[in-house]
Amino acid sequence: MELAKVTSKGQITIPLMIRKKLQLKAGDKVFFEESSGKVYITNASQITLANVQAQMKGEAKKAGFETEDDVVAYIKELRKSK
Repeated sequence: MELAKVTSKGQITIPLMIRKKLQLKAGDKVFFEESSGKVYITNASQITLANVQAQMKGEAKKAGFETEDDVVAYIKELRKSK
């Protein structure tokens, strides 16, 4: 458990241990979510990545890619054609 003080402008410094755990660095954005009376903080880029991964699930298979090697070969072909 960590403690942070709220300034008169509503700002806080996120404790170092929490920044490391969330992999936060200067300029990153955080996402706040309230659920059942509790507030959770998450690195916004992790939320974005998880959303993109969920939306892309199964798309590689639909496109005919069975393995990671198939994707790498496809990218190499694209690079050759440019």
